[in-house]
Amino acid sequence: MENSTIDKEKTEVKSASSTRRRRTRIEEDTRKERRKTEKKSSGKIVTKIFTVLFSLGTLGIIIVTFLLYGPYSGFREWLVTTAMTTMTHQYFATWFYDDDTIKYILDKNKVVEINETTDANAINMAGLKHTTQYENDFERAILERDEKNNDYKIIEINEKKFDGYLVAVYDPSRVHTVVTEKLGTSGQYLTTMSKNNNALIAINGGGFNDPNYNSTGGQPLGITVSMGEYKTTASYGGAGGIIGFTKDDKLVLGKMTLKQAQEQGIRDAVTFGPFLIVNGKASSVLGNGGWGTAPRTAIAQRKDGIVLFLILNGRTASKPGADMDDLIDILEDYGAYNAANLDGGTSSVLVVNDVIVNDPIDSTGAHKTRPIATGFIVSKDGSDDSDHELVEEKLK
Repeated sequence: MENSTIDKEKTEVKSASSTRRRRTRIEEDTRKERRKTEKKSSGKIVTKIFTVLFSLGTLGIIIVTFLLYGPYSGFREWLVTTAMTTMTHQYFATWFYDDDTIKYILDKNKVVEINETTDANAINMAGLKHTTQYENDFERAILERDEKNNDYKIIEINEKKFDGYLVAVYDPSRVHTVVTEKLGTSGQYLTTMSKNNNALIAINGGGFNDPNYNSTGGQPLGITVSMGEYKTTASYGGAGGIIGFTKDDKLVLGKMTLKQAQEQGIRDAVTFGPFLIVNGKASSVLGNGGWGTAPRTAIAQRKDGIVLFLILNGRTASKPGADMDDLIDILEDYGAYNAANLDGGTSSVLVVNDVIVNDPIDSTGAHKTRPIATGFIVSKDGSDDSDHELVEEKLK
């Protein structure tokens, strides 16, 4: 009886052990199946992700190829004209297109300048007198003086593609050219030139030689005149030409030799272009003008003698900048009779009382300007009553 009980217990133990082993095998098999299922599922997910990425990459390549080489020319013309007017990013065009294609695009998109030299006799300084009669809102904006600031007036510009400032300078005799103190070696920041020359207002000036697109800004293009002193006298064959003020304070634009500039009595000048308006006649802009979309600086004078500085920001996702048509439109609205494009891009800077008030952006996307060769300033005088509200706002 005792043995029977023992045998029964052994049988029960073996049965329990067998049950546990079966359960263990079942659980192990279940885990294996689960791992296989998870592995298959994971593999499917990876495959799907790879397929989606590959499809997106392929689609992206197709889209880019279509934009670069497809039947629609707008994108490639924008790319080429914008890239070829920068200092350091011309490779965006030369990577994709040969020299003949680039030349063809640039020939289709250019500014056809008025083939005239400024008639200085058309500028009548009597218009500088105060008035309360305004033909339109643009005239009111220019001629309605700020009681706190009789030297100049800053008008904000805010458009879909760009924003910036238009400065009306009421006394053209105070507009002068400044030049880097390291002429021939390197440029200077406009804030430094502003301080060194006791400037009330300053904007960047003409272009400069830029071999291999890594210039330090020390060699201005063409003829440069500052306070009657001829700083550079090189020949120039590019768009525009002399952009300068005569001894009787009139802005003159023309393709001049050194001798012609001296005969015109040029006291302050830079060399650049293109000319936008000459003797009240606007240049023709073919395509996008060949200068792409970017930050811009321009200078102009009205028939009443008031000088206009125009500085426009760009290089952001929402506001890429302005083209030549935009400059002409704005300057015509505000009564410009003679106007010229100045250096743009990273060089576009407005300085008020030694403080940068616009938003320059360099080629890396950083919010900063660069050393330049020349600038235009409005010199301070003893009667300066400017309140500099714009500068004070920037310094808060």
